[in-house]
Amino acid sequence: MKVTDIRKDFPVLDRKLYGKDLVYFDNAATSQRPQSVIDEWNRITAQSNANIHRAVHTLSQECTDAYEDARNAVKDFINAPSREEVIFTSGATASINLVAYCYVEAFVNEGDEIIVTEAEHHSNIVPWYMLCQRKKAVLKVLPVDDEGQLKTELLDTLITGRTRLLCVTHISNVLGIVNPIKDIVAKAHSLNVPVLVDGAQGIVHSVVDVQDLDCDFYAFSGHKMYAATGTGVLYGKKKWLEVMPPFLGGGEMIETVSFEDIKFAAPPMRYEAGTQNFASSATLKQACEYCNLLRDNELTHDFEQICLSMENRLKNIEGLKLYGIGRPGRPKAPVYSFTIDGVHHEDLAILLDKMGVAVRSGQMCAEPVMTRFGVTGMLRASLAPYNTQEEVDAFFKALERAVAMLR
Repeated sequence: MKVTDIRKDFPVLDRKLYGKDLVYFDNAATSQRPQSVIDEWNRITAQSNANIHRAVHTLSQECTDAYEDARNAVKDFINAPSREEVIFTSGATASINLVAYCYVEAFVNEGDEIIVTEAEHHSNIVPWYMLCQRKKAVLKVLPVDDEGQLKTELLDTLITGRTRLLCVTHISNVLGIVNPIKDIVAKAHSLNVPVLVDGAQGIVHSVVDVQDLDCDFYAFSGHKMYAATGTGVLYGKKKWLEVMPPFLGGGEMIETVSFEDIKFAAPPMRYEAGTQNFASSATLKQACEYCNLLRDNELTHDFEQICLSMENRLKNIEGLKLYGIGRPGRPKAPVYSFTIDGVHHEDLAILLDKMGVAVRSGQMCAEPVMTRFGVTGMLRASLAPYNTQEEVDAFFKALERAVAMLR
């Protein structure tokens, strides 16, 4: 396959901004959607819009089938042992918050510890801070080194007998480092500590096999992997999902209800209260199929060369500091965050937009990472397999022009 074939499936990539061809380099925030995802959402909305899991009429059955087909597709995509371990949420944030409430209610007490890393998105920090405040538990932090690599050797001393959960990002949304999740999980499990993985970036840039990783929870969003917005997944091992209390109460998450006693449904329904975002969640099936399509060997090779070109050219710009350095065994995903001496990241992003280039600027919802590296913000360019070498060239031409204008 060629990237030119892929780009035909993404209508927005033909758009022009300020008379320039759009260069969309903000994929770590939200990826664009292929036509198959758009078509499925439109089909359900226009032809099969009805509440799921309830009625016996045709529209409801069609919608329910699409929703549950998506669950089966996700189960296969991440190699989950069973479909009952796949919970649909509104995104990675909701998935992590679900665990932060449900797991904690069952297993965390005053004085217990939760470990997060210095490289986390706010979505994998704030929920744990809130629960520690609520439970009077202790929040501990695994730091990163000057290259952005996790100091995993500190886990032996950081984990204690009071540690109840380790929370770690698969790939940092700022640094782009692919963390050694399998090794981290093995270490934590050897000390009887379960692990939650924030896979918002990992699900896009890695082949995720939750059985191979052996993680206890894996959370990710649909909108970063070509699905509709407002979609997300929490994978959880059955042994945890069967004993945790539900997050929300309402319809469809119960087995029986009376004023004297309520019995909750088995997973995953226990964690999917109320009417779900069924039209959007159904597109996870098409998104999984498209992710598999993008794993074509020729396309992957070409994309790797484009990313290598991108990284090498960034490293050769005078005054530019790139954050997150890959190592053998700990590669870097195509997420490039940097600062340039004498240039404010926000000003640079505004000028690039006027030149048709969409990038992210600011703290990227990861203020502790900014503090660690002594900056107030960064500029981030993040690529997807539909990006081209011509777009990389256009990006650097616009960057050079913007920097010259601001200095």
